Amino acid sequence: MLRTQKRGTPLKPRHGWILAAAASLAVLLVGAVVFLSSHAGQRLVAEAASRSPQELIRHAQRRLQGHRILEWLLLPGLHALQRRWERPPPRGPLPPLGKGQQAVSMAADLPETSLVVRVDTATGLAEALMEARPGTHIVIAPGRYRFGQTLRLGHDGRAQAPIRVSALLPGSVELAFTQVAGIQIDRPYWMFENLNIRGACARDHDCEHAFHVVGGGAFTTLRNNHIQDFNAHIKVNGLNGQWPDHGLVAFNTLTNSATRQTDRPVVMLDLVGASHWKVQDNLVTNFAKGLGNQVAYGLFMKGAGEGGRFERNLVICSPSDISRPGERVGISFGGGGTQPAAVCRSDGCAAYEHRHGLAANNIVAHCNDAGLDINRGSDIVLAHNTLINTAGVSARRSPTQGRVLSNLLEGNISARDGAALGLEWNVEAPLSRVFVNPDALLLQWFEPPETVPSRAFVTNDFRGIARHDATLPGALEQDFPGKQGRLPGQ
Repeated sequence: MLRTQKRGTPLKPRHGWILAAAASLAVLLVGAVVFLSSHAGQRLVAEAASRSPQELIRHAQRRLQGHRILEWLLLPGLHALQRRWERPPPRGPLPPLGKGQQAVSMAADLPETSLVVRVDTATGLAEALMEARPGTHIVIAPGRYRFGQTLRLGHDGRAQAPIRVSALLPGSVELAFTQVAGIQIDRPYWMFENLNIRGACARDHDCEHAFHVVGGGAFTTLRNNHIQDFNAHIKVNGLNGQWPDHGLVAFNTLTNSATRQTDRPVVMLDLVGASHWKVQDNLVTNFAKGLGNQVAYGLFMKGAGEGGRFERNLVICSPSDISRPGERVGISFGGGGTQPAAVCRSDGCAAYEHRHGLAANNIVAHCNDAGLDINRGSDIVLAHNTLINTAGVSARRSPTQGRVLSNLLEGNISARDGAALGLEWNVEAPLSRVFVNPDALLLQWFEPPETVPSRAFVTNDFRGIARHDATLPGALEQDFPGKQGRLPGQ
């Protein structure tokens, strides 16, 4: 029977469900307080505190997958939080800040006694690589060359007579590879310069490396090249007990045109076990992995090598679409750990993934994970780096031990799972207060930070300018040339 409401006399609301909901919420709150006060709850809080906000947001998004109602309720808020912590890079190309492939050759002149061999066909280049003797300079004529099989080397170079392969004008030669590895370098003292190299495979999975440096390929030089569309553009590892130590990777542009649709490692420089490599003045940009664990790295050294140096590089994880699926890490000593352990240089990487490593004067931007990372690294120094719109610095897993010195960064400096860090003179601040427009890489000072003591082992800055005794934190010693900074109040 329908109830009729008398005029002027409201029906009494049914408060039962409200009281029940309030009681349930109270029980949940009490339960949460009790849990967080417990040993397990405190462990959970400590674990969450060691993670970046970006990492916690991605974890929550993954846990919500498949729960439609919870996704509908919670994902909008999580996306808003994500935009707060992962600022979209500005539209349009970002400036290279003088890094990557240069318009003019940077190679030193060869001795007059050098033998110059000129090639203008794909077959001619393959033959010249097999026949070249110490002191030979292989000059590739302008044009496009396509290859479907790995190019191999026939003889060793020497310290005073390296074998050089180059285009005379940077960018005038394109090598297109459709094979797994483009050029295998397994002999010492070879140099490759001024080349444009492109992965042209029908499937991303098939284009692994432009250069694969293995075994006997010590003292390799890769300079002033533009390398695009590979999973691991430069791969370095041991072979048959030999390790290709003392390499140089300088002024190269390493990039991809799109997310790599592969479950293989996506790392622009994937160095495993080799020691004393210098990685300097490169532009590393746009790396993302679409399948598998979806974790991609710009540069890493791992596999129980030592003495590696990352210096004066510009790493831009995502020049656009920073919050696309997956994680992107800028520079790492240790990467995700070496698997299988049999490829480690010693003892299955039990003692460390890399030791005595240095990352200095690098600028790392627009990474949805750590800009700088240490995973089971020993005696690692991160000094005078600038991190823009990244999750900051991450140190993971015992026996990680390192020093984090005089860096300028947004994000956190975190250590977890037994990692230990010594921190000195780092400045954590919103960089929009420091630079004119950091997200657009307009790095003229708006309000410079206070000076810090200089380090004897960091003598110059990102641009190669000498540092003063009282220097600035981060990668830049001086104002970066370009657009005038804002005046106070603008």
